[in-house]
Amino acid sequence: MDSIIGTVVTAKVTDENDEAYFVQIDGQTLWVDKTEPEKPLHIGGLYEGFVYENEDHHLQMTRFVPEISFDHFVWGTVVRTRHDLGVFVDVGLPNKDLVVSLDELPTISRLWPKKDDRLYVKLARDNKQRLWATLAELTDFEAIAKPYDRAQVKNTDTMATVFRLKMAGTSVITDDNHLGFVHPSEREQEPRMGQHVKARVIGFLRDGELNLSLKPRGYEEIGDDAQMLLAALQHQADHALPFWDKSDPDDIRNYFGISKSQFKRAVGNLLKQRLISQQPGEIKLLENADEQADD
Repeated sequence: MDSIIGTVVTAKVTDENDEAYFVQIDGQTLWVDKTEPEKPLHIGGLYEGFVYENEDHHLQMTRFVPEISFDHFVWGTVVRTRHDLGVFVDVGLPNKDLVVSLDELPTISRLWPKKDDRLYVKLARDNKQRLWATLAELTDFEAIAKPYDRAQVKNTDTMATVFRLKMAGTSVITDDNHLGFVHPSEREQEPRMGQHVKARVIGFLRDGELNLSLKPRGYEEIGDDAQMLLAALQHQADHALPFWDKSDPDDIRNYFGISKSQFKRAVGNLLKQRLISQQPGEIKLLENADEQADD
């Protein structure tokens, strides 16, 4: 007999108590939460719903049929982790979260999904007739991926979900369903599976994926004081200011409102980013600084 777990069936109402109705199909008794039906059920009547094993390991039927199925993927939200089992994801079932097995997760536990991360999953059933959630493959993401307009997305920020971790880099899909790839050189640290990350489009790959970076733009790395100096230089007609690291502390504070040590750190940061030059008595914006700030 084929298993009915994970499928939608119609069963006959056979009994009830204060908390539940009981329905039967093919000799199996299923539990129905009494608060679910819109109208009272009657003995001998029929009831249709989705069958699963609840947290108490009883067969339950719900009329709230989830979108997930054995051939349909959904985004499940991670709710908790068990390192001896895997991660639990909410796919819309009452009193039941499905497990993504640790066999499908990264071998390094710090790269496992955390609470509120997202995984693209469908149903799976093992030989003991237990329901699991199983991860989508690259081909499944390719099936939902959409083309992009290069002119519209170049150098834009986007949000994306990590779905594959490899030595060569990180595969993601954006919230707009564009496939993307992050080379290890374009991230400060490796993101975890299921993590929602902010990325920047830096190019286009031959296979149609977006080439993405998780690193901030240069001007986002330089800090508030350095950004203030940069803005002050940009507003000068000659893009220069009569200050340098030997300037009088009081002059620096009166003009910029920061200490000399803050000023020196900011200047050092801008010099490191190759956004300014410094010579005795002057700091000056480099000619290509505006372009670098827009990268």
